[in-house]
This record gives sequence, structure tokens and C-alpha cells, in this order.
Amino acid sequence: MSALPPFQARLLSSALALVGAAALGPVAPPAVAASLFEATEVNPQSFVLVAAPIGNGERAQLNIYEQIRDTRPCFALSGSQPALVEPLLSTFDFTGICGRFLDANGYSLRVGGSDLGSGYRLSVIRSNGDNLLLAVPTKAGVGPEMVVARTQGPGSGFLQLVFEPGWGLKRRAFQGRRLGHLYVYRDTWPGEVADQPSAPEVPPLEALPPADG
Repeated sequence: MSALPPFQARLLSSALALVGAAALGPVAPPAVAASLFEATEVNPQSFVLVAAPIGNGERAQLNIYEQIRDTRPCFALSGSQPALVEPLLSTFDFTGICGRFLDANGYSLRVGGSDLGSGYRLSVIRSNGDNLLLAVPTKAGVGPEMVVARTQGPGSGFLQLVFEPGWGLKRRAFQGRRLGHLYVYRDTWPGEVADQPSAPEVPPLEALPPADG
């Protein structure tokens, strides 16, 4: 058989590659594929999650403030259910002292080993006398809607969001180097049980050898 022209040969090669990929089965969607990044621990006492008002205050969005150094306080809390947050970092040059994470460029959702920033958005809504931080899927089949945190009561202004059980913060890292991005993180999907190390098997009593003497 005569050789194909180069252009046709490239087309044939691409087609064969697609057929081969299809034979291997479907590829996991990006939202649930294993992440290239790691999730590293942070000191939760250095952070506060805030339902920050937008415009006239009828709506709010997630802000996260971090106390990096103790030079000056970055925020102050008062009251409870809900706690009011005073964003002190807005009153001085907080470079090197505070961190401020205002949108999806600064934080994203992660469950276990999967980065979910491309499949979820984090939204603050008012519901039944509370302010909820929801993880809302933006793609079909990526996962359920989840309540991540709440202010634990009605209110307006800058309010502290308190994590629901199982949720927390971690920091993104790449090959061991910590990055500036934060994860709103959970080990497992709601309803799943985290893998536990299996207990060592103990032989039944009758299988134990008799004691000496």
C-alpha cells in the first residue's frame, strides 16, 4: 500500500489515538479528578470566615481573614450567634501582617484528594433566620449541594461563619511548597465514612498455643 500524504497521515494518527482513548473507558471529569496539589494543615485560630455584606447589605459573600503576624490585630470578634466581625485590617497597611481572601482566586472547595473549584461555587444565602455558606454545584453530576458553615443566627453587617462538623480550612501546596490559596476542606463527602486502619486480627482462644509450665 502506498504511503499516505503527511496531512492524511496526521489525521489517521489522531483518529487512532481517539479510538484508543475510548477503549480505555471514560475519563474522570476535571472537577473530581485527583488534584495536582496537596492540602496542608493551617492553624484554625489564625483565621475567621466572614459573611461580608455586598452593596446595601441585602446580600453577602464569603471573605476569609488571616492573622499572619501579631504586629497588629487583623480582626476583632464580639457577641455570639451570630458573632460580629470588625475587619480591622481595612484600617491600615496589612502587608505581611494579615491575609485577606475575597473570592475564588483566594479560596476554593476541596473534598479529600479532589479540587472542586471548577465544579462548585461558595455562596452565602439567608435562610430561616440564619446565614448559610453553601457549596453549590455548577456542573451536573459533580456532587450534592452542601451546607459548609452558618452564622448561627440572623443579623447584618460582617458576621462570623462557623464551620459545620467535618469542615475546615487547609492551604494549597505544590510539591511541599505552601501556596497562598486556601481550601474550604472536608475529608469525605457527607454520608461517607473516612477510611480507618483495620484492627489487627486476633486468633481465637482455642488457636493459641498452651502456656509453658
